[in-house]
Amino acid sequence: MGEISLGMDRSTIGWAARDPSGVLSPYSYILRETGPEDVYIRVICCGICHTDIHQIKNDLGASSYPMVPGHEVVGEVVEVGSDVSKFKVGDCVGVGTIVGCCKTCGPCKADVEQYCNKRIWSYNDVYTDGKPTQGGFSRAMVVDQKFVVKIPKGMAQEQAAPLLCAGVTVYSPLAHFGLKHISGLRGGILGLGGVGHMGVKLSKAMGHHVTVISSSAKKKAEALDHLKADAYIVSSDATQMHEAEDTLDYIIDTVPVFHPLEPYLSLLKHDGKLILTGVISTPLQFMSPMVMLGRKVITGSFIGSMKETEEMLDFCNEKGITSTIEVVKMDYINTAFKRLEKNDVRYRFVVDVAGSKLD
Repeated sequence: MGEISLGMDRSTIGWAARDPSGVLSPYSYILRETGPEDVYIRVICCGICHTDIHQIKNDLGASSYPMVPGHEVVGEVVEVGSDVSKFKVGDCVGVGTIVGCCKTCGPCKADVEQYCNKRIWSYNDVYTDGKPTQGGFSRAMVVDQKFVVKIPKGMAQEQAAPLLCAGVTVYSPLAHFGLKHISGLRGGILGLGGVGHMGVKLSKAMGHHVTVISSSAKKKAEALDHLKADAYIVSSDATQMHEAEDTLDYIIDTVPVFHPLEPYLSLLKHDGKLILTGVISTPLQFMSPMVMLGRKVITGSFIGSMKETEEMLDFCNEKGITSTIEVVKMDYINTAFKRLEKNDVRYRFVVDVAGSKLD
């Protein structure tokens, strides 16, 4: 039996975008009452994802303002509803991209609720009470216990934040497509940003030979020396790309902007998989023989389920996998977004929300 609502202060402060300029500033709003299945969370830190840029700037054409972004949230439980059994006050927990689903459709019954057509996003959405959802760049959140996970003991809070999106985005396809348990596979990670660097770490921990594919050589030393990738290909180097043809079992494509697929399809072996994980608003193109002549697969994967998120956190804790981060305060967040657009971060910003002055 959980604790009933204690009549806590429902007002909170977050940093919100007001228009497609994407500039964030302090914003006061009211959280819902802690319902029977809800967990009231004091936010400690929150990662910054490239998707946040798409949303605050209305790149996908569906943004509503004011918008408090942030979906890589780590916090402390300060209140639980009467029917909450998974969590207690004082627990360190995480919240990711989704905070609601229908719970009755095929994907929900199959525990892949991220594919529910009635999923509710952590922010820039409307909750079941008709009010807008707001994200983790705020003092507090109220979240259905189904969409909350425990952070493993001993895992640093700021390190855990990016795992809730970047980590599970890579872990989910590796697990779903049966790649996780096959040691010795040759995998490619296209793009070395927040998701890409987690792709290298997770694939290596699964015993795979990992090749980083990037548009320039500027991250080569970082990929090989720090992330311990096995090889590095500069995609603009025709000789390197030719030499790598038909060598990879899979490629996890993390690039969140338009790019041609054909050069990367040529790197795949027969029956190889190109797995798209980057959100792109422009149609992608390829010539059908590039797929047909190798029975290759172009597929996509979206974040991961709550079950996979829990598995991924345990896997990372067991293997000692951490995210490579730069911690900033909230008053730096607009600068952080500008730097992220230029790929000027190694490799994920995490906002120290609890240690920031929000108002």
